[in-house]
Amino acid sequence: MLRAAATGIAIAFLLLAQENPAAKKPVTVDAVVNAPPSPLGAITWAPDGEHFISTEHGELTLYDLRSGRERPVIALDKLQNAAVPAPPASVFDWTNRRVGEHEVQWFSDGKRLLVSASGDLFIVDTGKGRFEPLTQTPEVERDPKLSPDNRYVSFRRGPDLFAIDIASKVVARLTTDGSDTLLNGQADWVYPEELDLDTAHWWSPDSRSIAYLQFDTAREPIYPQVSLLNARGLLEPERYPKAGDPNAEVRVGVVPGTGGETRWMNLGETRDFLLARVVWSPTSREIMAERLNRVQNKLDLLLADVSTGVSHVVLHEEDPQWINVKGAPKFLNGGNQFLWTSERSGFRHIYLYNVDGTLEKQLTSGNWEVEDVKGIDENRRRVYFTSSEENPTERQFFAIGFDGSAKQRLTSGAGTHAISLAPNSAYYADDYSSLSSPRRRTFYKSDGSETRQYRPADAPASGEYEILPTEILQVKASDGTLLYARMIKPAGFDAGRKYPTVVVVYGGPGEQAVRNRWAALSLDQVLAHKGFVVWQLDNRGSAGRGHQFESVLYHDMGEHELSDQKEGIQYLISLGFVDPQRIGLYGWSYGGYMTLYTITHAPGLIKAAIAGAPVVSWRNYDSIYTERYMGLPDDDAEGYKRSAPVLSAAGLNGTKLLMIHNVEDDNVHFQNSIQMAEALEKADKQFYMLVYPQKTHGVSGPEFKQLLETETNFFEENLK
Repeated sequence: MLRAAATGIAIAFLLLAQENPAAKKPVTVDAVVNAPPSPLGAITWAPDGEHFISTEHGELTLYDLRSGRERPVIALDKLQNAAVPAPPASVFDWTNRRVGEHEVQWFSDGKRLLVSASGDLFIVDTGKGRFEPLTQTPEVERDPKLSPDNRYVSFRRGPDLFAIDIASKVVARLTTDGSDTLLNGQADWVYPEELDLDTAHWWSPDSRSIAYLQFDTAREPIYPQVSLLNARGLLEPERYPKAGDPNAEVRVGVVPGTGGETRWMNLGETRDFLLARVVWSPTSREIMAERLNRVQNKLDLLLADVSTGVSHVVLHEEDPQWINVKGAPKFLNGGNQFLWTSERSGFRHIYLYNVDGTLEKQLTSGNWEVEDVKGIDENRRRVYFTSSEENPTERQFFAIGFDGSAKQRLTSGAGTHAISLAPNSAYYADDYSSLSSPRRRTFYKSDGSETRQYRPADAPASGEYEILPTEILQVKASDGTLLYARMIKPAGFDAGRKYPTVVVVYGGPGEQAVRNRWAALSLDQVLAHKGFVVWQLDNRGSAGRGHQFESVLYHDMGEHELSDQKEGIQYLISLGFVDPQRIGLYGWSYGGYMTLYTITHAPGLIKAAIAGAPVVSWRNYDSIYTERYMGLPDDDAEGYKRSAPVLSAAGLNGTKLLMIHNVEDDNVHFQNSIQMAEALEKADKQFYMLVYPQKTHGVSGPEFKQLLETETNFFEENLK
C-alpha cells in the first residue's frame, strides 16, 4: 500500500481574529438553508466601460464607477407582468438547460437596454426607467442577441431562428425546417454540458449575417425519463447519447440576418466529429470553427469563407490522451492574427498566431495554468488573463504584452480573484475571497490601481456564525508527487482526542476542489461543529495542476484516484487525532462514483459512506465526457469493466452505505443507482437509499434541508 510521506508540509490559511468568538453561533443545517443569497450578482458592463447594470432584489440597478453612485432603473416584475404568459409545455424540454441567456444587453448608445423577461423582449430606457415591448407573444423568445449595429434582435422560438427589426417590429423567420429532432441555433443536451457551448448562433460583426449550428438529433437514443408525481406517470423523453451511441450530426450554416437561404460551411467530415466552437472574423468574411474527432485527441481549427463555404485547416493539434476544449480563438489586428490557448506543453498557455497558421509568439510559459483569457487591449497591445502561476490553489490576474514581455500581476492578496473586464479594458471588477476573507468586489483601473470597493458579500454570515478555520495542506505522496488537501478541525478541537472524520471526495477531471477561497456556510461547517474532522484531497486526475497531472486516469478511471485518496487518508491518520476506525466518505456525481469505487475496492477503510448521484458504469454516462477519458466501449471493453463499481458490488464489506438520487436526474441517470441496488441485493449486501423526484442533478428547494439533515444524521449515527 502506498503511503504519504510523514514530512508533508501544512500551510494553514487561518480565519481573521474575531473580537468575541464565544458569542458566535455554531453553523447548523438551518443556517445553511436560510443563508441569504450573495448580493454580488453578475454585472453587465456598459459600452463606455464606466457604468454597469446589476440585478439585485428583483431590480435592475445602474452603477456609476466614477462617482460610486447607483440608482434603480426598473423593477423586473413590471416587465414580467407585461409579458404574455406562455402556455404550459406538454413535455419537459431537457435541451433548454445551460443556455447562456443574456437577460440584459446594452445598446451601443449606452442609454437603452434589451431585457429578456418571462419569455418576451423589452427595450428599457435607463434614464427614465420606461420600457417598450419588443415582443409580446405566447411563444418564448430564447437566447436573444442584439445585432452589432443595434438594428435587429435574433432569437429562437422552439427549434427555429428568427430576427426582429427593432424599428418596424417586423419579424423574419430565418429557418423553417426545425423539428423535435432538427434544432436550428439550439444545442442538444450533451454539447452545453460537456463542451460548455451555451449558445448556437452568432451575429457577424457587420450585422448582415448569422452563423448557427444545426443539430440533427434523430439518431440520438432516447432515455425514458418519467414524472411519477401524478395519478398517471408522464413520459418526459430525453435524447441522451451514452458512450458508444450515435451523437447528433452537427453542421454550421450562415444565413442573412433579414432572411434568405442558408449557406452551409464545408468543414470536411463532421459525422462522428464534434464542432466545439464557432467564431466570426472581424472582417465578417470568414468564420473559424473547432472540429474534434469523436474521442477528442485530434483538433482542427478551420477557417471558412462564408461566401463559398470552402474551408481550410489553419492549425492542427493532437494529444496522446485527450484535448481539453476551453475558450475560443480571439481575433486581433483586424482579423490577421488570433490568440490561441493550448495544453501542448502539459500546461495551458497563450499563443499568438497569424491567420495563415504560422506561430508568431508563445506569450506565456511555465509549469502553471492559464485559466482564462479575460480580454485584449489592442491599443496598448496587452492581453489580460487569470492564472495559477503564484500557487495552484489560487487565481491571480495578469497582463502581458503581445510580444510576451512586460508581464504584470494586477491583483494582490493570496486567494482567488474572479475578474470581469470592462469592454474597453479601462476598468475591471475583482471578486476576491480567500479562506480567511469573505468574498468582496472591488473595482480597479487596468493598471491595477484601486478605484473603489463595491460591497462585501458574506460579511453577515461571517459575523453571526462561527466559521471554523480551513487549512490547506501539502501532502507528498510516496512517489514524490505533491497533492493538496483541505481540512477543518472540529469545534473545540483537542489534539489529544481521537475524532471521527468525514472525507469529502470528487476526484474527477475538470474540477479542482481544494482552493484558497471563501466557503462560508456549508455542510462541511455543520459536520465540523458536530465534532467531525472534515478532509478533502485533490487526487491526480483533478484539474488545475496541468494536463499531465490530470491525464493519469486515461482509460483507467478509479484506480489512480483511489490510490491518492488512500495516501491522503493515511497521512491524515498520521497526524494523531483521527480515529482510523471511524472514517466516513461522501461524494456527489463523480464523487459518488469515487465513493462506490472506494468502498468496493478498499474494504475496511471506510465505515460509513454516502454516494450521491453516482455513475456506476461508464457505459451509462454521456458520450462526449466518457469517450474523452475512456475511449469507445468497443475499443476498451476491459477498461470499462475494470472501472465499474456495479461489477464489484460483492467487494462491499463492513461499510454502511447510503445512496441518494433524483428520479429524473438529467445528467447521471437514476438507472445508475437502480443498477447498483440490484447488484448489491444479488450480492446480499445491505444498503440504504434516499430518492428525490426532481429533474436535476442536484437537490434544491425545500428538499435541500431534508437532504442535509439526512446526511448529517447518517454520519452521526454510524461514526459516533
